[in-house]
Amino acid sequence: MRKTKKAVRQERPIAALLAPDIIDLLKHSPADVAAETEELHPADLADIVELLPRSRVSAFLAALPGSRASSVLEYVNEKLRSVLLEELSTIEAAKLVEQMTPDDRADVLEELGEERADEILEAIPADARRETQELLAFDPDTAGGLMTTEIVSVLESETVEHALAQVRTIARSGRREAMNVVYVTDASRKLTGVISLRELLAAPEGARVTDIARSEVRSVVTSSDRAEVSRLISEYDIVAIPVVDDAGILRGMVTVDDVIDVIQEKQTEDVQRFGGLEALEDPYMESRFVDMLKKRAGWLCVLFLGEMLTASAMQYFEKEIAALVVLTLFIPLIVSSGGNSGSQATSLIIRALALGEVSLKDWWRVARRELTAGIALGVILGTIGVLRVLAWQGLGIYEYGPNYLRIAVVVGFSLLGVVMFGTLAGSMLPFILRRLGFDPASASAPFVATLVDVTGLVIYFSVALILLKGYGL
Repeated sequence: MRKTKKAVRQERPIAALLAPDIIDLLKHSPADVAAETEELHPADLADIVELLPRSRVSAFLAALPGSRASSVLEYVNEKLRSVLLEELSTIEAAKLVEQMTPDDRADVLEELGEERADEILEAIPADARRETQELLAFDPDTAGGLMTTEIVSVLESETVEHALAQVRTIARSGRREAMNVVYVTDASRKLTGVISLRELLAAPEGARVTDIARSEVRSVVTSSDRAEVSRLISEYDIVAIPVVDDAGILRGMVTVDDVIDVIQEKQTEDVQRFGGLEALEDPYMESRFVDMLKKRAGWLCVLFLGEMLTASAMQYFEKEIAALVVLTLFIPLIVSSGGNSGSQATSLIIRALALGEVSLKDWWRVARRELTAGIALGVILGTIGVLRVLAWQGLGIYEYGPNYLRIAVVVGFSLLGVVMFGTLAGSMLPFILRRLGFDPASASAPFVATLVDVTGLVIYFSVALILLKGYGL
């Protein structure tokens, strides 16, 4: 079940160009609207709808053929679509919703208030109502919630000629989202195979469907997670995947365009969580200011409280800082290096978990790999840090006195320790969160950076205490 068919576009050149002409047609010749717009894609017409004055939208939809108006409405922004369906009479709204594809029909009703959705549902034909109620019963984030029931299927016992005739009848009866895929079932509707329309057309005369169908067909059950559906479609490069129930009965299919919407939505959520905020439910410009503050304030407060531990760490080493103030010059260098290395590691592991490249059982292998990487990266950055201290001392920029060699060593070893810890912590946090049942994307870069800031200071001043003891400390 898709959240929306239409991606938010910043520019709408076609809509901006045509909207004034559409308004003029609605004023003087509404009967010509359908003919003048028949070559336009429904997504472009949806853009026009969003630019029209609200008082003209209902008239514009009414000027289009019913199926065409339904297609346009599927692409309209969710909030505007809900408002339009609330304003239309129940009969008018039901006529539009009825002609939508089953999955989009369920989506649209799910967006509405329960009372209004029930009114529209009661006004559509019994078959469509029953079909829609079945889809609404599934969790939106499962294969059952994503699927459409508009599929093309034939019995395995049929002849090719009879199957072709049946496919033609299905094609003429209404909309089907993936006519190039024909699923094969037995008499009890259990999925037994799949065949492409090309293979069906090229089959020898007199052959039976079971003779040409491929029995190895990838499928998902109605309860499968949307991530699993996306992975299978991507891995096997297919345009649609059949959905079966626990008994193997064919219930529907999920098409690649549904998966693209899911992937886009999931990536948007992950990117927002990476930035240290809860995922926004609506596009940025459509989100209420108060809602956006709520989504951002919570994480900011958590991160702020975490950063307060940094002040506590510095207070603990107050005497050491006062004795050798020069140590404070390298605090930004130390903590930023640890945060950056941790952010790199957490980004790599979160993506690997999302793509199924690693699983929870691989945590030890990842830990060893990232520990080695952390040591190597720490040596590289530590060497650069040492050279910087020595070079700047040679230029006379800082007055370190005879301790500058030891300070250089402190910086070098601190960078090694902080980068090693940051890399290891950043790689393990996604595993910990996944094990606790949370989204690994919550191990965002700001969260990792805050953690490493505190530990980085402790590592830095601990190393300084050990190596500079008796030299001003």
